[in-house]
Amino acid sequence: MNILISNGRVIDPARRSDSVQNVYVAHGKIVALGSAPDGFHAERTIDASGLVVAPGFIDLAARLREPGFEYRATLESEMEAAMAGGVTSLAIPPDTDPTLDEPGLVEMLTYRAKKLNRAHIYPVGALTLGLKGERLSEMAELVEAGCVAFSQANVPIIDNTVLMRALQYAATFNFRVWLQPIAPFLGRGGNAHDGEMATRMGLAGIPVAAETIALYTYLELAKITDARLHITRLSSAAGLALIEQARADGMDVSCDVSINHVHLSDMDIGYFNPNCHLIPPLRSQRDREALSQGLAEGRINALCSDHTPVDDDGKQVPFSEAEPGATGLELLLPLTLKWAERAGVPLMDALARITSDPAKIIGITKAGHLSPGARADICVFDPHAHAIISRENLRSQGKNTPFLGLELPGKVRYTLVEGELMFDH
Repeated sequence: MNILISNGRVIDPARRSDSVQNVYVAHGKIVALGSAPDGFHAERTIDASGLVVAPGFIDLAARLREPGFEYRATLESEMEAAMAGGVTSLAIPPDTDPTLDEPGLVEMLTYRAKKLNRAHIYPVGALTLGLKGERLSEMAELVEAGCVAFSQANVPIIDNTVLMRALQYAATFNFRVWLQPIAPFLGRGGNAHDGEMATRMGLAGIPVAAETIALYTYLELAKITDARLHITRLSSAAGLALIEQARADGMDVSCDVSINHVHLSDMDIGYFNPNCHLIPPLRSQRDREALSQGLAEGRINALCSDHTPVDDDGKQVPFSEAEPGATGLELLLPLTLKWAERAGVPLMDALARITSDPAKIIGITKAGHLSPGARADICVFDPHAHAIISRENLRSQGKNTPFLGLELPGKVRYTLVEGELMFDH
């Protein structure tokens, strides 16, 4: 379908472009900006006056709960949530059941997603078989099946020899490795940041050292093996400082942070709110501000939703017994705008953290920008509209978010995927 998006404020962080102009879409691609190409006839016109036209958002961590956890969410429900949130590309962690360590499983997941004709998915394969940290997965075959990187999700490898061999193998073939810094034993059994709040509430603590000690190991092994390393879901100022030191020493390492950790701290646990039970845990207010500032200055490369839908049975229990995780696909834009407003970050730079910057980390060249010839994955949103977050308004099957009841800025009006209008509100 030929679509004209007219009179919108077109913001393309990849090209550092911000101007009111028309966008022309045909054959699933952006064919022109500004003036219509020869012979173009619009079959549908979207009036974007007063709205922002941006690349579709790219989420580096979205658990869709298939295969294995369909009672928490389904591919159908989470794809609808993605469309409502303007998220057109999703990186999928490997901690499904069974884990994404077999090419057939990866092919099945990508086939199912393609049949639904919604967001593009980018599977992240398991670094070791079953995420057990014992035997390496068949990385080359998994890449052929569609994996864009390899990870242990939030299951650390205990044997550093195995981790070094995994990084060596990945480096040999230039595969990306995404690691979440969690020391295997420090804080084991913990469920909150090891600080004053955890002590007062009688919760088992997870110290910042659980992150920094793991980071020391990962960075040292990456230096030895020359692996392409991405650190996922940073939670502390000390962790960010280690990454910056590694960069100063010449290492090429990227990192991301979740929307939860730039807005919330351990103080937000309040009266044992199970929706604030997350991995990694919400840390101190000092950590939150350091992460927010690091993201604003580009020292943290990307912002992700860390979307983890949990069923009510997993959350309506005491805090220490609650399943960790929060739903986030539909909140990625509003919480990004809220963070930018609070931190004084220009809209273009804020959008870069959820479009062009994560595209570089995944290795996507067809999306994350609005250049002529790019895949027409586009989000049109109203930056001035506000909405109250409620269970009823969330399309995700998971209603577990610490932000329930809050009024947040930004409302998605249209979402296009490969030139097809998938969401119209």
